[in-house]
Amino acid sequence: MSTTDDYGSALAGASILVVDDEPGMRNFLTKILAARCKRVEQAASPAEATAWLDETHFDIVITDNIMPGGTGLDWVAEQRRKGFFADVILVTAYADLETAIAALRMGVSDFVLKPFRANQILGAVARTLDRKNLRRDNTLLRHALSSDTSHGPLLGTSEPMEKLRALLRKLAPLPTPVLLTGESGTGKELAARHLHQMSDRAEKPFVAVNCGAISPDHISPELFGIVQGDGQVKPGLFLLADGGTLFLDEVAQMPDQLQAALLRVLEDQKVRPVGAEREIPLSLRLFFATNSDLEQAVAQGRFRADLYHRINVVQMQMPPLRDRSEDIVELAALFMTQFSTALGMPALELDSDTLLKLRRYHWPGNVRELKNLIERSVILGAFPEEFAGQSPVSGTQAIENLDLVIQRHILHMLDLCDGNRAEAARRLGVSRKTVDRKLVAWNQDV
Repeated sequence: MSTTDDYGSALAGASILVVDDEPGMRNFLTKILAARCKRVEQAASPAEATAWLDETHFDIVITDNIMPGGTGLDWVAEQRRKGFFADVILVTAYADLETAIAALRMGVSDFVLKPFRANQILGAVARTLDRKNLRRDNTLLRHALSSDTSHGPLLGTSEPMEKLRALLRKLAPLPTPVLLTGESGTGKELAARHLHQMSDRAEKPFVAVNCGAISPDHISPELFGIVQGDGQVKPGLFLLADGGTLFLDEVAQMPDQLQAALLRVLEDQKVRPVGAEREIPLSLRLFFATNSDLEQAVAQGRFRADLYHRINVVQMQMPPLRDRSEDIVELAALFMTQFSTALGMPALELDSDTLLKLRRYHWPGNVRELKNLIERSVILGAFPEEFAGQSPVSGTQAIENLDLVIQRHILHMLDLCDGNRAEAARRLGVSRKTVDRKLVAWNQDV
């Protein structure tokens, strides 16, 4: 049989409001919950409980049903219409069918009959939290599956990537909003995920939202939640991400109404669901991303200046792939392994000719274009003609051979300098003769 101590880890992060007019019952519930939960507060009446909800969002409300001035169920129904998203556990001495049906209609999560033991209330709280977390995880999973999410390691040893990692380390412990900018396909969401994982919110949700992929008619209820006319409530992504990080991509495509609402969220750390009377306090870190010029959007009146200054506290510029071309080989090898495994198809040989062509290509679509090329090549069983190679040197030898690494680097630098050997030598920090000698050895006429 379970003991009360079995529930410690399950309840550790929970915030609970106890509503009961009897001081002895409030103190009893608080005593057994406070040692195991993050926060427990008391309310001696529905009016006092309402005041708490106006200031704080709770995971669970435990309420007595029979209280002076009305029932707990009547109070829950009233709060649902205002905007009440906590799960409810009803404590009652009268478990008649009428009460049970009314409780189900109000979305009550569990019943506890008086008199009860400590492990009964702890069990009810643990079950309610499990169901609450499962609903949240399922909703976020469906949202993630409908999105183009970015996962995986943040690869690269190039100088731009080392600078990026240093900035991530500096920003990780701070609550500061971050604006990620850069061309499409440079990995803005991936960097945001890594920043979240490095922070003290890593155990809480990371929720990514593409503002350009949701229709303007649906974006407010999708983000902020909605209270329907019958009192039914649907939490939005802001509430589901509570305690964690919300990543808003393509912010330049936000409709005007959402820009105004988001500004209020940033200023007050509260959200008002559509149709609700009450704002819900949240603990969220917000990341934003765009591949557009927001300053130009502000100048053209397409983006609010006050919102721009609120989100542009710290800007993180993601480097395009052409500026971190040293990382292309490592990325190509990773994607090849990932796609051959995921698709159950043979990996293609990355020989020295193919790696050189990958390195010298401009990649206007950045990392996303490289990833798509590798996936398509695995599916078709061959690289496109412009990337195909016939070198006998392949695999680890082609990737790690020092002379081939140097060759790829020098030839790429010459491409950047439009074939100007003197300028390439200057950027490489070597003599012009060194470049000439290498090109003769490689039989390259650049």
